[in-house]
Amino acid sequence: MAFEPAKVVSEYKTAIEELKSQNDELAKALGKATVERDWALGKLRGLDTPNKRNLVDSKLEDLPMARQCELLKINRSMLYYQPKIMSLYNKKIMDRIDEIYTDNPDYGYRFMHKSLLEEGFVIGRDRTLKYMSVMGIEALYPKQKKSISTQNKAHKVYPYLLEPYWQTSKKGSQSVYVPRSNEVWSGDITYIRTPSGFMYMAAIIDWHSKAILSYKLSNSMDSSLVTSILEEALSKYPAPLIFNSDQGSQYTGSEHIRILENHGIQISMNGKGRSIDNIIMERFFRTLKYNCIFINEFKNISELKEGINNYVDKYNNRRFHSSIGYKKPMDVYLSAFKNAA
Repeated sequence: MAFEPAKVVSEYKTAIEELKSQNDELAKALGKATVERDWALGKLRGLDTPNKRNLVDSKLEDLPMARQCELLKINRSMLYYQPKIMSLYNKKIMDRIDEIYTDNPDYGYRFMHKSLLEEGFVIGRDRTLKYMSVMGIEALYPKQKKSISTQNKAHKVYPYLLEPYWQTSKKGSQSVYVPRSNEVWSGDITYIRTPSGFMYMAAIIDWHSKAILSYKLSNSMDSSLVTSILEEALSKYPAPLIFNSDQGSQYTGSEHIRILENHGIQISMNGKGRSIDNIIMERFFRTLKYNCIFINEFKNISELKEGINNYVDKYNNRRFHSSIGYKKPMDVYLSAFKNAA
């Protein structure tokens, strides 16, 4: 060092530059890993509790179960919770509530309770309200009510954009008229009865043509239920001008909002307690239940899915719809693109 100081300094500078370069690469890798981790955690936290429980692995030596539960935002006691099996009698009550509501969508829990008592069911008013809450059922009219999907107060709620489409007939009745296909899509979730319990069905409909563009059946209402059908619809059809839904956490969640914003779609949400704002979906679900679910005795989930698939195909492609001049929904929807071409 005494005889060749310049050489030693040069070597130190080179070593320092190499360390800085390595540090920069490590910083970039850490930043990328952090972004990927946050993205993955966001996805995982959007799952429902049963799916989160299934992800916990007791065999991981470097990641204790307690830490896994912390990352997934679930209580460790949930790992050992065994849900109660619904009795056949309670399931029968819930199925009957579904039928009564489909026939009388203006019924609140008091009317529902009276109807059940009249038919001989032994049930209190509070339990009637509880079952209707689980099923996402309350009276369908402009009155504050719960929707089938629960609102997350931390999520942004968007304004209702369909007011300009509301029209009043000569008789004083109001309805929404959307003049063109692919101008407004709507999404919603409904209760679907099964032989062993119940599931949920999410669907997307084109408001003008009444065509069902995408749908899915699931045993849970996590955010992936609605994001998966939205991505499927956008992969098959051009993006609409507006997407309307309720204020449920599945629709206000970051992933669903991100997909809409990335496609330049305006976001519209029903007014609080106004499921009538999305009545187009309520009418389709009512038609599905009357013409498919209630009249068939599906023995298992596979038969139920096949039955719904067959009915949606019939509804879209072979069934005439009075509100569009006795035409078929998918013919009306696709004709818009043929005319444009």
